[in-house]
Amino acid sequence: MAKHAPQLPIEVDSETGVWTTDALPMLYVPRHFFVNNHMGIEEVLGADAYAEILYKTGYKSAWHWCEKEAECHGLEGVAVFEHYMKRLSQRGWGLFEIERINLEEGTAEVRLRHSAFVYVYGKVNRKVDYMFTGWFAGAMDQILAARGSSLRTVAEQVYSGAEDGHEDGLFVVKPL
Repeated sequence: MAKHAPQLPIEVDSETGVWTTDALPMLYVPRHFFVNNHMGIEEVLGADAYAEILYKTGYKSAWHWCEKEAECHGLEGVAVFEHYMKRLSQRGWGLFEIERINLEEGTAEVRLRHSAFVYVYGKVNRKVDYMFTGWFAGAMDQILAARGSSLRTVAEQVYSGAEDGHEDGLFVVKPL
């Protein structure tokens, strides 16, 4: 397996220890730590209730991230969504590939390979990447709003690499 250094800019404040990438402060934590916390919360709340919470918070966070990154890099439209998928992939969540995107229709399909969640959960025959779902609608809606569109979207996970018969995940974004 070939390896390379991170492909995203990381700055660490010498006085505070805060890590920053582009315009936003970041946390750097081991995957097992993050996913174990995720699994613990899921165990208490149940996957459906936890997925609903994560959808809302993920939507809000993706909107904020896309807004800040668009400003930082002078991006707009599809370029913002592409940059978001690139940065998510570079940060170790998995490899996010845009299969299709249409801003006029408010639609997109995103394939997820090598999901951090699937690596930890394994083949459990259910969707385990649901944390990402709200991210796609939040990103799409921020881009649409920045263009002056009142169209809003919803995202759903069609399948996960943790499910039998699938090696990757697929998410779709569509109008409300």
